Amino acid sequence: MNNMNKRNYQKELDRVIESSTRAGVTPRLLLHVCCAPCSSYCLEYLSDYFDITVYFYNPNITSRAEYAYRLSEEERYISLRSFKNPVLMTESEYDPQRFFEAVRGLEREPEGGKRCESCFRLRLEAAARKARELGFDCFTTTLTISPLKNAALLNDIGFEMGEKYGVAWLPSDFKKREGYKRSIELSREYGLYRQNYCGCVFSKNKEEEARVCRLPIL
Repeated sequence: MNNMNKRNYQKELDRVIESSTRAGVTPRLLLHVCCAPCSSYCLEYLSDYFDITVYFYNPNITSRAEYAYRLSEEERYISLRSFKNPVLMTESEYDPQRFFEAVRGLEREPEGGKRCESCFRLRLEAAARKARELGFDCFTTTLTISPLKNAALLNDIGFEMGEKYGVAWLPSDFKKREGYKRSIELSREYGLYRQNYCGCVFSKNKEEEARVCRLPIL
């Protein structure tokens, strides 16, 4: 994969939206969502142009309780918003064993490395498969809104999975145009739970280690 490319995914998304708007169509989008804060801006923005079904597939999340809380926050946010076009939701079974199988041998990889790439691939392949199964026009993920996520890598994987399953990948870099800033504003406005780690036990352990390092020495 060429993750050093200089493609402007926001402009590519603009062109897709412009094309469908000129044609007078509203494509059906399956939006893979990692959590309510990340989805907040994405849904606000995309629902003007797409009929969206949120797909909550995150076997990487540390525990069933954490998974259930993030899922409930996503459901709550959707219920509180009014959208121009319909926003529905579907989830997949919580199956953390799938995540651990996908990252076996990569446990000591740093955050943002090969382990994260395997996790992205697991979730985006599931989204592509679900999009084909349900007959969607396109699919994408909210993960590109994070300043800590490699948008080029996510788009590379998305295009690959789209080709594999015969469903169009919707290019994105949702952090652009102050999307990440807007997600923080919406999280505050709706009182959304903003976790301090990505989701997996490895990112949680790293955050806890960093927190300990930040504690004052008594």
